[in-house]
Amino acid sequence: MSAVEAKLAELGLTLPEVVPPLAAYQAAVQSGPYVYTSGQLPMLGGKLPVTGKVGAEVTPDEAKELARTCALNALAAVKSVAGDLDRIARVVKVVGFVASAADFTGQPGVINGASELLGEVLGDKGVHARSAVGVAVLPLDAPVEVEIQVELVQP
Repeated sequence: MSAVEAKLAELGLTLPEVVPPLAAYQAAVQSGPYVYTSGQLPMLGGKLPVTGKVGAEVTPDEAKELARTCALNALAAVKSVAGDLDRIARVVKVVGFVASAADFTGQPGVINGASELLGEVLGDKGVHARSAVGVAVLPLDAPVEVEIQVELVQP
């Protein structure tokens, strides 16, 4: 077990299976020392646990937890390409999308769920640049979607 996966276990988390793509793309690709993930939905066991807009059908706290799930799914996608999460030198960028009710402006707090998870799991390697964007709708009516870019240590 890698050190990163041991940390996940210590936090009571397990790395899920990679979520299969919903269309014509890959879950993650590597270019040089970087791995870019596609947007990861908060899928659990192949299903969205909650759908709807944050600030309407979904509370900000629920959405923050869903963003944590997105980050876990993104780590699984990284592992599928890198082979070992211990190869992560650092998380470079996180982009989070929040399907928002018209008057909801708390997107940064929602995406903190992903950012905080990456920090808990990776420590200083999890510190990153970030965008948190409110959108009208996401695939499958998901409340949140997260993509990450990581730099790998070369073997």
